[in-house]
Amino acid sequence: MLIWPMEQEYSISKILSTLKQSVSKRALVFLKQNAPEYLTRLEDIQPNGTRHHRFWQRGGGYDRNVTEPSTILKTIEYLHNNPVRRELCRQASEWPWSSAREWESPGAGLLRLDRESLPTM
Repeated sequence: MLIWPMEQEYSISKILSTLKQSVSKRALVFLKQNAPEYLTRLEDIQPNGTRHHRFWQRGGGYDRNVTEPSTILKTIEYLHNNPVRRELCRQASEWPWSSAREWESPGAGLLRLDRESLPTM
């Protein structure tokens, strides 16, 4: 995910925490109701032996500030190609939960892009 906070003062940890908690809660509720057999794949055993379902991987992830226009565009390309590298699809635009289709054909994808906020090369 690539985000571009519009305010000068922001907390990336608060943004990520809000996003991750919301997605995790909704995904777990969905799985419990529609596909409980997948919950075992998300099981995480804590050092004290308690079991939880973890939607996100442990750790803080890989966040960094990207300021160069060419780096931003390379990052978008990298993100779009993640499902291809994982062999989930042949072309990035085939993955419905990606913005790649929208990137190629504005208005065609499920996820909208704010192209006006992107730098020009």
